[in-house]
Amino acid sequence: MLRLMKSRIAPLLAALGGVINASVAHAQDSLNDPAGSGVLVSAVRWLQGTLLGTVATVVAIIAVAAVGFMMLTGRINWRYGATVIVGCFILFGAASIVAGIQSTATLGN
Repeated sequence: MLRLMKSRIAPLLAALGGVINASVAHAQDSLNDPAGSGVLVSAVRWLQGTLLGTVATVVAIIAVAAVGFMMLTGRINWRYGATVIVGCFILFGAASIVAGIQSTATLGN
């Protein structure tokens, strides 16, 4: 019986050892950006500027006004309208939401 348990546990221990060694190797990676990632970083920053820029703000204002008017006239469900409005607040307030979470996390340390 003991021999049977050892034969079943040995592969599990070997797999666990492989996972532990892989995590140690990943922990030693540097936090620098990989070579050639400057283009990707600038593209993501451009996309962020486009999505949170002046044009997006104007479109969100028009959307909130249109949804609010449709809610008042009974053409749209209040739950759907509230979802659109809350989504706009989350989209444009994401930076402050993340900053608040990070400041709360640093207070705990």
